[in-house]
Amino acid sequence: MRVHVCGVRGSTPAPGPEFARFGGHTSCLALAHDGSAEPCLILDAGTGIRRVTGLLDGAPFQGAILLSHLHWDHTQGLPFFAAADRPDSRVDVHLPLGPDDGDDPLALLARAMSPPHFPITPDQLLGHWRFHAMATGTTRIEGFGVTVLDVPHKGGRTVGFRIDDGAHTLAYLPDHGPSALGPGPSGLGELHPAALALADGVDLLVHDAQHTAEELPRWAHFGHSAADYAVELGLAAGAKAVLLFHHGPGRVDDDVATLAKLVASVAIEVSAATEEDVIQLS
Repeated sequence: MRVHVCGVRGSTPAPGPEFARFGGHTSCLALAHDGSAEPCLILDAGTGIRRVTGLLDGAPFQGAILLSHLHWDHTQGLPFFAAADRPDSRVDVHLPLGPDDGDDPLALLARAMSPPHFPITPDQLLGHWRFHAMATGTTRIEGFGVTVLDVPHKGGRTVGFRIDDGAHTLAYLPDHGPSALGPGPSGLGELHPAALALADGVDLLVHDAQHTAEELPRWAHFGHSAADYAVELGLAAGAKAVLLFHHGPGRVDDDVATLAKLVASVAIEVSAATEEDVIQLS
């Protein structure tokens, strides 16, 4: 499995020279099978999804997009994904529906992407687009095993993913507010069953690290995690490595690097997600 890191920020994009090292685009990973040049499975459609067009070298996107939830920083790149907005594309969008969201995934997505908020609706994008309601459990999408479980996060149903290509595994919990379930063993949030199941023994855990432990009490009501919790979860679940993700939009590059050093562990590899990195799980 090859992981292209296309967007790493949370909440809003972060432009400017002080964010250039780690990147300023919002959440997006693009996954490719070993031996394939082109990614076919995309996790979230923040502004970082624009980078995927360059990875396709002029080809249309043919694959699936999994949305962990529908907050702006995970969907706003969708209509600007040029490789998907063309007549020869094929795009399957999978998104979670909450209990009050109705039963039409297209209508739900269009609440934020339609006039007067946006010039067009999702079904007016070029190409062959399909929109699917996402259920919990395990299924196969684009040749990957995909496990979907609900995780706590403020403001609508949110899920985490476990991706399995038969040889390697990736857990993706970009927005996760475990303190909503209680303080947990360290006061940073519960190590709850869904998070532990998704991260169990994975090669790479990509996890929300928007806050420091000191910042968490001030901002916990927004539903995010401290970087320390991401490492704690990785250790408890037996993950091989942790990638700190969803960097705070005001956290400049030097501070992201400092935070990664502060939460580093001798027992597990910890690094900060960096746009344009390519991670080969092997």
